[in-house]
Amino acid sequence: AMSKSAVKISSDLLANPLCEQEPSFLEMVTAFDTAMKRMDSFNQEKVRKALAAAGEIKEFSSVFPSLNMAVKRREQTLQDYKRLQSKVEKYEEKERTGPVLAKLHQ
Repeated sequence: AMSKSAVKISSDLLANPLCEQEPSFLEMVTAFDTAMKRMDSFNQEKVRKALAAAGEIKEFSSVFPSLNMAVKRREQTLQDYKRLQSKVEKYEEKERTGPVLAKLHQ
């Protein structure tokens, strides 16, 4: 989503009337636009490869039970992390008193 936004921003900059008035600005914005489009295509390729790798891992999960166990432990740990992260955010939003700071540190 970030690279899509960067491409949108660079396209909007190219449409800016200032580009018609300043050739040096047009050159910089064109270079920026090219870089953002390359970054976007690179990110799309990276996501495609990651999804393909995830699919391959799922294929072999029945072949390698230890891998399946590791995935389950990772999912459990991720859930625990998200739960604790929400607690931390809740304590960060509260007034900074002694008990809140102690719980936040914990």
